[in-house]
Order: sequence, then structure tokens, then C-alpha cells
Amino acid sequence: MVPGGKDLVISGDRFSVHYQLSCLPDKAAVLARHICYEQTVEFPEDLIPDGDIKKFLTGRIESLTEIGDNTFLAEISYASEVTGMEFPQFLNTLFGNISILPGIRITGIVLPESMSAISTGPRFGSAGIKKLLHAEGRPLVCSALKPLGLSSVELADQAYQFAAGGLDLIKDDHGITNQQFSPFKERVQRCSDAVQEANLKYGTKTLYLPNISGPVERIFEWARFAKDAGAGGLLIAPGLTGWDTMKTISEDGSLSLPVMAHPAFTGTYVQSPASGLSHGVLYGLLMRLAGADMTVFPNYGGRFSFSKEECRDIISGCIKPLSQTKPILPAPGGGMTTEKLKDLTDFYGKNFVMLIGGGLHRYSPSLINNSRYFMDEVKKACP
Repeated sequence: MVPGGKDLVISGDRFSVHYQLSCLPDKAAVLARHICYEQTVEFPEDLIPDGDIKKFLTGRIESLTEIGDNTFLAEISYASEVTGMEFPQFLNTLFGNISILPGIRITGIVLPESMSAISTGPRFGSAGIKKLLHAEGRPLVCSALKPLGLSSVELADQAYQFAAGGLDLIKDDHGITNQQFSPFKERVQRCSDAVQEANLKYGTKTLYLPNISGPVERIFEWARFAKDAGAGGLLIAPGLTGWDTMKTISEDGSLSLPVMAHPAFTGTYVQSPASGLSHGVLYGLLMRLAGADMTVFPNYGGRFSFSKEECRDIISGCIKPLSQTKPILPAPGGGMTTEKLKDLTDFYGKNFVMLIGGGLHRYSPSLINNSRYFMDEVKKACP
């Protein structure tokens, strides 16, 4: 331990954040230094007395490299104690006040083993989910219950057909929560019962993941209800409910359910190439640290604007070493068809979740037959 001032004891452990800075060359060092103080003491440097606060608690520039025209990469480290070993303060340290400034984008996070206590990460991770579903040698296939407006009975019938057809995962559409035409508890009970009935009848192992992204006073109650109703996992949108909320639910040993994270309300964090967060940091690293086992995002070439490079960055964020945090499954969606299977498996490999929506409804009027056909094609693509 490093002795500090009065009551200040510092371990010496630091974590690093990679910031891409877009600015004129003569401003890069100034901006990097500003980040060091803004993200920690938030106090003018010249007013901080010499001593342990300035020496240990302020951010430290580890490197500053020019990577392009008016573009620089700064690695800045922070004392682990600055976070209080609490996840919200960890996020605040990463990108609190400086998220309001232009020209700063987080592209990487490096955590020492000693900071594993800040988050246990995903409970299952990619290997755990694949083992749970006996699907180690192929991608998982998921579809969403939709459209918004169907009754609980109609959604449960849809869930039954998907499960009978052998899909691995069924999730609520993220817009379906607790509307009058499909109240949460009624829908979750009916859909859970339907999936269990189909699994028993057809020998399938489908998991149903209800959307619990509701008000703070209900979300934990909903998670418990879903568990008791027989749901096989949970869908959460941390951009709506809060990152620490998802983390708390993931870490709850009395629930012990796989968590799929939905990207609703987070898109603007990654849209600017010069500010915000990189795709891999947001949909990979942070989702992992916040407890997601699977992370949903738009596939390249679909109705959204994500590119192959950005999707590749997400894959990296899902699997690259990060303290003791388990790798998770990327779950791209949008425009999934059997014709794209080879391209998808060439790009993502076998450790990902294929989210197929409208394409699963187009082959024939029977969702059971359509699901079986798609599952057969996936298995053929991954012998």
C-alpha cells in the first residue's frame, strides 16, 4: 500500500482508458491533461496543493500518440480507489463530465486483476449459455415475439410455435412491457407455460426471455416473477433502466438467469466517429462488465447503419481479455435469412446469437415449420 495524506491509503493499482482525441496537435496534450483532472478531482490543477492527492488520485497520462490527421490516442490511468469500487462511479470516472465535451471518444479499457471486485461480469458467458442449450458447435438462434399489439394469448401461441420448432431463444420484443393489451405478468406466465409445454412435447430446450425493462419500482419484482413463472432468461435495456440495475440483476444468485442486453437508447453514444464510445466498448466491454451474457446490436447490411468494421469491433469487445470477465455472445440482428448463413458464420464464427425476425415469418404460414427449417439450415452450415 502507498501511504497518502491523512486517512489516504492508496493501493497503487490503476486501470487505463484509451481516449481518441480529435483536436489540433498543439491542443492534444492540454486536452489529455484536462481529462486527468476533470475525471478525478474536478478542480483546477494550480489550486491543488502538492502532495498525495495530486500525486496519486489524479489521472495520469501513460502515453499520447498521433494516429491520424488531428487525431491522437491518449492512454490515461486512474487509481482504482477513485471508483470507490462501485460500478456507477467507475462509469463516471471513465466518461463523466468529459462526455459533454466534443472530440473525445473511448476506444478501450484495461482493468487489472485487482479490480475484478468492481464487477463479477456475466454469470454464464458465452460458454455457459452454449452449454446450457447443448449448442457448443453452432450459433444460437433467437426470435422476438412481435408485433406490439398482440394479446398475451397470441404472443404465447407464437412462443409455443417457436419452441416447438426448436429455436434456442425467444425474447419479448423490446417495446413490449406492460401494456394493457399484454400485461407483463399475464404475458410472462402464458409464454413461459407455452415454451415449457412445447419443450416437453417436442424435446426442445428453448429459453424464453421476457423484457423486464420497466420502472425501477417494478423491475426487480418483475425479474423475480419471471423466475418463478419459469422463464429461462431476462431481456434488459440498460440504456433505459441503468447499467447498475442490469449488473445487480445479473449478480443476484437467487435469480441465476441468463441476461440478454438490448441496445435501445444507446445508439447516439457510438454514432459520431470523433466522440462518445466505440462500438466495441459500448456493446462489448461495458455490456460484459454490467453482467450481460448476450449483447444485441444491428448487423451490418441491415436497416441500421453499422458497418462490418464496427461489428468486428463489437466481437472484439465481447471476447478480448478483460480482468476475469467471461466472454459473451454477440447477438446481431436485422435482415437474417438462410441465404446469408454462410456469410454470417464466416464473419462471426460459431459463437454468436442470430436474431431473426420478419424473415422467420415469410417462408410459410407455419412458424413451427419455418423454425425447424431455419434450425436445420444452421446445423447444416455448422457441421
